[in-house]
Amino acid sequence: MTGGADLANVGRAIVDANLYMTLATADAAGLPWPTPVYFAPASYRELVWVSRPEARHSQNIEARADVGIVVFDSRAPISTGQAVYMSASAGLVPPAELDRCLEVFSRSNQDRGGPSWTADDVGPAAHLRLYRAVASEQWVLDEHDRRVPVRLDLSP
Repeated sequence: MTGGADLANVGRAIVDANLYMTLATADAAGLPWPTPVYFAPASYRELVWVSRPEARHSQNIEARADVGIVVFDSRAPISTGQAVYMSASAGLVPPAELDRCLEVFSRSNQDRGGPSWTADDVGPAAHLRLYRAVASEQWVLDEHDRRVPVRLDLSP
């Protein structure tokens, strides 16, 4: 499984199969804070989720947009797990992208048995907002546990 194409396929399969990512943020002073969040892939580079603006990770993103992301299956047996690692820039979904990203999140949520989402659910009067991260770099581990850069940028 050393080929980049094979590892990219592994990475895409991981994103497709999992519901949660670990979002690693840091505050203005650099204090780290990891958070598991339910996500929906708009693409293999763009992941969207909802969070409260006052949540620690949301506050951290407000102060520092650079984040780390890991998508993995926590139920994998010991020594068999695999993950996709990402460096990304995160923030509130900009108004021009809100309809598109909300449709992605709502469709993913409904496909997994959840309710649909509307702009009212993430608007100024709501307690949640829609966030996204756009990956600048992605990696998957090879069979020797070495981090290998991959490009996963096909749509899921």
